[in-house]
Amino acid sequence: MYNKKKKTEVFFLARSCGILLPVSSLPGRWGIGDLGPGARSFVDFLSRSGQKTWQTLPLSETDGALGNSPYSSSSAFAGNPLFISPDDLVESGLINSAETAETPPFPRKRVEYPAVRAFKAKLLARAFTRFSPSPEYESFLKRHEYWIFDHALFSALKQRLGGLPWNEWPDELKLRDEKTMQKAALELRESVNFLLFQQYLFFTAMQRLRIVCAEKRVELLGDLPIYVNYDSADVWAHPGLFHLDENLLPVEVAGVPPDYFSKTGQLWGNPLYDWEALRKDGFSWWIERLTHSLSMFDLVRIDHFRGLLAYWAVPFGDKTAENGVWRKVPSEDFFKALRKNIPAPSFLAENLGVITPDVTEAMDRMGFPGMAVILFAFGGGMKDNPHIPHNYIANLAAYSGTHDNNTALGWFRDDATDEERRSLARYLGRTPDEKEIPDILVRMVLSSVAQRAIIPLQDYLGLGSEARMNTPATPSGNWEWRAEAFCFTEELLHRIQRLSEIYGRN
Repeated sequence: MYNKKKKTEVFFLARSCGILLPVSSLPGRWGIGDLGPGARSFVDFLSRSGQKTWQTLPLSETDGALGNSPYSSSSAFAGNPLFISPDDLVESGLINSAETAETPPFPRKRVEYPAVRAFKAKLLARAFTRFSPSPEYESFLKRHEYWIFDHALFSALKQRLGGLPWNEWPDELKLRDEKTMQKAALELRESVNFLLFQQYLFFTAMQRLRIVCAEKRVELLGDLPIYVNYDSADVWAHPGLFHLDENLLPVEVAGVPPDYFSKTGQLWGNPLYDWEALRKDGFSWWIERLTHSLSMFDLVRIDHFRGLLAYWAVPFGDKTAENGVWRKVPSEDFFKALRKNIPAPSFLAENLGVITPDVTEAMDRMGFPGMAVILFAFGGGMKDNPHIPHNYIANLAAYSGTHDNNTALGWFRDDATDEERRSLARYLGRTPDEKEIPDILVRMVLSSVAQRAIIPLQDYLGLGSEARMNTPATPSGNWEWRAEAFCFTEELLHRIQRLSEIYGRN
């Protein structure tokens, strides 16, 4: 196994730029991008092109029944085994190169999740038969004992029970009766050990990538969904930390209220935290989770940051988010615990949408940068729009788009209204040609005063809607786009490098 002993270097950014590219979108012959040679090669590409940041999406396990979204996972801590590299398995001697000859003919431009899951599961099962636990492995399990055994047993039980959600399990398992749990762990020992082995491989690869990033002086920026799934190891193992009734069903669930974009709001359905229980516990679950994330990344984006100040609570069973109410979080105590336990918290706050003054004040107090997305800049009055470059501040991460937006070209072609196109033309002082749009918007972001400028790779490549990563509120066809290897040319490298130099971000 990879065992390079080196402490990752801590460094600070001034004016910088980076690329948003999900690990799943990396090129390669294994059906999905992974944490192996392709990821390490991409870090080298970033370094040579003057980029200081690689932003990924969450690296958590995904579920085909939930659309393969990395924001819907059965664990807030576990890594996705699909990101384990067959190349690294060969390097470690757990499989041989001849065994990878059985690789199916995966498409290069999209991820076919069912086929990839079947292939990786077979390969990992074969590798497990050749694995012998080592002191390093035992040390890994000790470091991650807060979550890893609950996750492995939860996953093994779900497999044995045909995928049933945990609240439909027999009462002894649902309520975690100690003797029943011990018996289940013994009976499922082989499955549990296989799941632990997969997590060991994932986090070994993750640590190796962190070291490469530090050597190349590339900041690794991760993503943390604020909520967890109800059917998750987290809720099963810690039901007292969530707002559940006597039957362990949610009392209220997460969402956002009706607004200009949705008359019925957005109903996410995640269980809500019992913040009073969390406070009495010293917010230990959150501290463990954030510390865990910062062990993987230099900086972590907290999705829906305003949910740490107040949250929209919708009665469980409602079909829309219309009847929700705002509830306060004991944020002062939470952020105090955060400062005490994580002395130099490195977080980026996702503050898109309607943001109240208390959220902005908390971000300022904690020093957390916010976000601006230029695709939102032209839909209304530009004078006070926080997404228009003339309103940017230095402590900000500015984007040409995110995983939930269309690409810059796709936006202009397919999503922008006539008024948005006219507003863009007025802002530029001329009517742009369609093919110019990606470069124009990229340059506007890079030339701004924002400390960090993050550009999705699709916008550097000038791709349209076919390369969109996710369309919110659509159940399928998302999280599948992949870059092709031939895209990473020296010409692209030098063009990105020149832009970073022009705008003082290298």
